[in-house]
Amino acid sequence: MNKTEYRIVGVMSGTSLDGVDLVFATFNIIQGNWSFKIHTSKTLAYTNEWFNTLKHLVLKPLEELQEIDIKYTEYLAGIIQNFIHENKITHLDAICSHGHTALHQPEEGMTYQIGNLPSLFQILQRTIVCNFRVQDVTLGGQGAPLVPIGDKLLFSKYDFCLNLGGFANISFEKNNQRVAYDICPVNIVLNHYVSKLGFDFDDKGTIASRGSVHQKLLDQLNELEFYKQEPPKSLGLEWVNKNTIPLIDGYKLPIETILRTFVEHIAIQISNNINHQEKACVLITGGGAYHQLLIQNIQKKTANTLEIPENALVEFKEALVFGFLGVLKLRNEINCLQSVTGANYNHSSGVIFNN
Repeated sequence: MNKTEYRIVGVMSGTSLDGVDLVFATFNIIQGNWSFKIHTSKTLAYTNEWFNTLKHLVLKPLEELQEIDIKYTEYLAGIIQNFIHENKITHLDAICSHGHTALHQPEEGMTYQIGNLPSLFQILQRTIVCNFRVQDVTLGGQGAPLVPIGDKLLFSKYDFCLNLGGFANISFEKNNQRVAYDICPVNIVLNHYVSKLGFDFDDKGTIASRGSVHQKLLDQLNELEFYKQEPPKSLGLEWVNKNTIPLIDGYKLPIETILRTFVEHIAIQISNNINHQEKACVLITGGGAYHQLLIQNIQKKTANTLEIPENALVEFKEALVFGFLGVLKLRNEINCLQSVTGANYNHSSGVIFNN
């Protein structure tokens, strides 16, 4: 018989390379309704060495990736172990970890997240649930986005769940089905350009606010073929490196102008995707929620209500939901939605390592 309470550590590393997000939370189910409580959370920034390694994963041959995978899994295990010790977490049902995406080419039937090796269990000696994307791709899906099952079961009071991380992705109900997809790049592009000025990110959009919109670049960005495609669809670093960066670099513009133009581009793409419903409430999470210029520009383009929750949820919603995906896997319940990923059917994805 399934339990009604689960104490979980959720672990996530995203494409924006901010670091490893860890959250310790309790999930409860009462009469079919799920709730959660975040007890503590933390982001551990990557060392310069790991940041540079992860940034260039897509350029590595498979053999080298596998070597990095071994080292990264050990590194991740150490981070998780420290988090458990620091917070004196004793009773724990599972550690549910996304790992870090090295390759994501679902159209080629390929996705590879490092940090999901059995050594994670061997080091931590606790139940591990991980590697959530591979099965979905094997079943013909995009392997992404996976968070929408959490949106559906944990955040159902919102009309739209919008995450502004490396990419903007959205999740909502349409015709009694969950629909979700990537909208456009966000921090993966903004951080790339602001790093040329020596910053990790553009705090509150201050640098972007000093720039002006370059209309011709903006028009070309908005004309990219991806935006005309119907979901399910997802984006990866490879797509950005092929389509977005060369287009921007071709104009040789000041960084402030690039940032301001790209903020405008993001706001247009997001408003295009939330304005088909009136009087909607939009939950906004992810690092982009702190980019005041971006939020202001989205609000100018929509009459819908934008809600930014407490910081813990803004920053750790994805880690929280990957913890929840692990809970559903432990219960052998659906955690990947066909309507979202395009897989052949709904399924319970992930690998469990335990005694």
